Amino acid sequence: MNVTKRSSISPHGGELIQRTVTGEERDEVLKKAAGLKKLYIDTWIRSDLELIANGAFSPLTGFMGQQDYFHVLREMRLSSGLVWTLPVTLPVSRKEAADLQVGQEIALIGEGGIVYGILHLHEKYSYNKEEEARLVYGTVDPAHPGVKKIREKGEIYLAGPIWLLNEPSHHPFESFYLSPKQTRDLFAELGWKRIVGFQTRNPIHRAHEYIQKAALETVDGLLLHPLVGETKSDDIPAPIRMESYQVLMANYYPSNRVRLVIFPAAMRYAGPREAIFHALVRKNYGCTHFIVGRDHAGVKNYYGPYDAQRIFDQFPAADIGIVPLFFEHSFYCKTCSSMASAKTCPHPEADRLTLSGTKVREMLAAGTVPPAEFTRPEVADVLIRGMKE
Repeated sequence: MNVTKRSSISPHGGELIQRTVTGEERDEVLKKAAGLKKLYIDTWIRSDLELIANGAFSPLTGFMGQQDYFHVLREMRLSSGLVWTLPVTLPVSRKEAADLQVGQEIALIGEGGIVYGILHLHEKYSYNKEEEARLVYGTVDPAHPGVKKIREKGEIYLAGPIWLLNEPSHHPFESFYLSPKQTRDLFAELGWKRIVGFQTRNPIHRAHEYIQKAALETVDGLLLHPLVGETKSDDIPAPIRMESYQVLMANYYPSNRVRLVIFPAAMRYAGPREAIFHALVRKNYGCTHFIVGRDHAGVKNYYGPYDAQRIFDQFPAADIGIVPLFFEHSFYCKTCSSMASAKTCPHPEADRLTLSGTKVREMLAAGTVPPAEFTRPEVADVLIRGMKE
């Protein structure tokens, strides 16, 4: 048995999907693409295309057909029975769909005419936007960013297997990009057999640091895996966040036990369902454990603070295949003189320093450094400088 197999958890479904065309074959397909029907795809679809192709979304080999789509919506499983909680679909307008025929190969293009991939069109189907919103996001409120996205997209889904010809740009984070195969190879080289993944779309504050380090006590390494794809307009931009992560790692983390790798996905804000989705994806990247904190993938007050943890109870552990690590809301206790949670701290609320994300953003925007018990000063400096630029 080789080192890679010893060190890696099996991908979801048992096979790490690889659907990237390279070398001479790629050259031939690109030539053929010039004569194919063309479909423009936005940044969200481009990121999904890449993550299907590199295996991050294993076992998917393309955009979901109708049978898988409805199983995912209503049962949180693919038609094969594998757990999968979010639809991965390619929406188009009715007009665009009418111009495409099942059985065709379609060139998927972006800005500047770049051909990112090929779709083998197997199905076209309509869907109910309200049903998707209600089942995936638990609300039909148009103020929810995921619901808003559904309302804005086309009325028809295209489905079929894909091939990737050109990776979307990872600028300015190229040095932090690794595919699932590459992270698995990295973990094997490092000798890590137990790896905990951490998903984030926010700067890392002391509470995040606390739960990461608590998890790190029990495993070989931490994959800090920030999402750098499409997010809400009021989220802190990825370049600022990435700088803050690097500053934190340089000063407060053991360099031999942590790796920073970007996750080039779009954020769905689907709360509990997205927590399962994020866990399965990190399993494909080779993680054996996954941190699920308070209000994972949540937005505003659409989900309960621990709904994203409770949803794991709906599935047998073997069906998920990666170990979720659940953490309660953490804070700095003035009496304990340390970070803690309600599980470990006996002191009253008055002794606990907690700041809302809104309050922190207001302080940073005003150039005020949050308390060191909440945010490392080096991180605060990066965030304040970034918000001024």
